[in-house]
Amino acid sequence: MKQRLPYLIAFCVLLIGEICIGLYVHDRFVRPYLGDVLVTVLLCCFARVFWPKRPKWLALWVFLFSALVEGSQALGLAERLGLSGTVLGVILGATFDWADLLCYFFGCLLFFLTESFIFKKADIFSIVKGQKSDHNSMKNRES
Repeated sequence: MKQRLPYLIAFCVLLIGEICIGLYVHDRFVRPYLGDVLVTVLLCCFARVFWPKRPKWLALWVFLFSALVEGSQALGLAERLGLSGTVLGVILGATFDWADLLCYFFGCLLFFLTESFIFKKADIFSIVKGQKSDHNSMKNRES
């Protein structure tokens, strides 16, 4: 649980932030771009709550999932399935935009780089504290 708690907290904070952006922000930058960047970070944090060991390809899988949802918008899937106006229809969305894919990419990249930095920093701190640093054991814990 110790490894999952930071991700659970981050997920909750990001979820509240996304809800606030959706309800109260009606601009041309934060809602359409920053919101899309943050939603992929939110999805990555949500996944890490259930997978405490660091999955190497998590950011890529979240990006592919996001791209799939965006692709469903290009095909008008929510409307074709009669989901317009429902919660699932809102989640699937209705408008395709190439900029959304770019935002999803940057959100996943942000999560990947942040997590890589945190894990690398943790390895450096163990060396500074005089603990034995075995790079292979660190790799095993992360996979």
